[in-house]
Amino acid sequence: MNEQLLKLIEREVLGWAGVFKRRDEDGPGGVGVTVYGLGRKQIGHVHEDGHADFRFPKEVRDDLIRSGQAISHPAFPNSQTTASYRIRSAEDVPGTLEFSA
Repeated sequence: MNEQLLKLIEREVLGWAGVFKRRDEDGPGGVGVTVYGLGRKQIGHVHEDGHADFRFPKEVRDDLIRSGQAISHPAFPNSQTTASYRIRSAEDVPGTLEFSA
């Protein structure tokens, strides 16, 4: 993933009260991820390959995928709660932030 895109996301998300960042070099599928959390909960994480994963109630997740706003998780497509958002360019950053809010 483009380092500049990750910096755009981080600048916004880390400005939210109480949000922290943690790097996991051995994330799901052996790919490094940047995890964002609040308190003891993960808000979501961004993979180096350019997609962000977020957890939602099942109905919300299904609606996001059905409407084309999100895709099924690439590694866990049968997940009942996780949806993914592809980050390919700076134009995708606002959508990523909307998912994580």
